[in-house]
Amino acid sequence: MTDHPAGRLIGIAWRNAVRAPMQEIDTGRISIERGLEGDHKGPKFPRRQITVLAREAWEQALSQLKAPDGGPVRLPWTTRRANLLVEGIGLPKARGAILRIGPVKLEVTNPTQPCNRMEEAFPGLLKALHPDWRGGVTCRVLESGDVKIGDDVEILLSPPEHVIRLP
Repeated sequence: MTDHPAGRLIGIAWRNAVRAPMQEIDTGRISIERGLEGDHKGPKFPRRQITVLAREAWEQALSQLKAPDGGPVRLPWTTRRANLLVEGIGLPKARGAILRIGPVKLEVTNPTQPCNRMEEAFPGLLKALHPDWRGGVTCRVLESGDVKIGDDVEILLSPPEHVIRLP
């Protein structure tokens, strides 16, 4: 245990192919070999098996955007195409950080780099996700297990923050 506050898992999603729609589920199996069961990326990319997004960071990114009528932009979290959505905890902004989500242990390998799919979803979203690791983190699986909505999320190890600077 650490002195870091705990959060909780509020979303799980996967996709079976590139550009396939995200499928939300209530429970999922995460393994060292495959990442999130059913997701096409886990087996192919060992250092990017799982992507984790914080609800608060997602909302902060959306707050930077304006709808055509000038109002707030509301997009589902699955627009970000992350596997896990957490709340109540700031994700570590450093490689080598360790998270526990339910029984699963994950190592942060990088910030999730927003791609052009974000611009396709909403103009300006790519830029809004880039600062402060708002796009979430990519992780490799250290310990397998089953996760479910409501599982506790905690930071087990948090190296010093890594600041990303845009050119």
